[in-house]
Amino acid sequence: MDAQIVWTVICGLAIVVGAVGVIIPVLPGSLLIAGSLLAWALVVGGPVGWVVFGVGAVFVAAGMLSSAVLTGRAMKARKIPGRSVVAGLVLGIVGFFVIPVVGLLIGFAVGLFLSELQRHKAFRPALESSGAALKATGLGMVAEFGFASLAAGTWAAGVVVYFVGR
Repeated sequence: MDAQIVWTVICGLAIVVGAVGVIIPVLPGSLLIAGSLLAWALVVGGPVGWVVFGVGAVFVAAGMLSSAVLTGRAMKARKIPGRSVVAGLVLGIVGFFVIPVVGLLIGFAVGLFLSELQRHKAFRPALESSGAALKATGLGMVAEFGFASLAAGTWAAGVVVYFVGR
């Protein structure tokens, strides 16, 4: 079997895992996609490989940036401090080990809520601000996933162009 085919399959699997990692933030999803695109470009070389890497890297960067901007803007608008997000991340990691996969999301939500409850000293405002933070985080994930999908689609088109043109 041709080494380029083997690497193409490996990179394709890594891109799928990266896309899942954008939604379930256990893996560095976008970075895994960018690394896979770079590995594929190094293996196949030529203009097709490098154009695919360049365009895909732009999509990955746009996804990461849009996620950060959308999430940060919403958090800033609601005046949600960074410590609430850190508390959510810490409990999310704990939750991941207590309840595999979904524990990450549950732990994040609980940690965020508890931190906001401590800050607001009242249930309703804490629930509203943590709900807004969760919506902002979800919106950022959707935006990043959309751009990750565009990067994956660019790679898929590049694979077709490369192997049909060989």
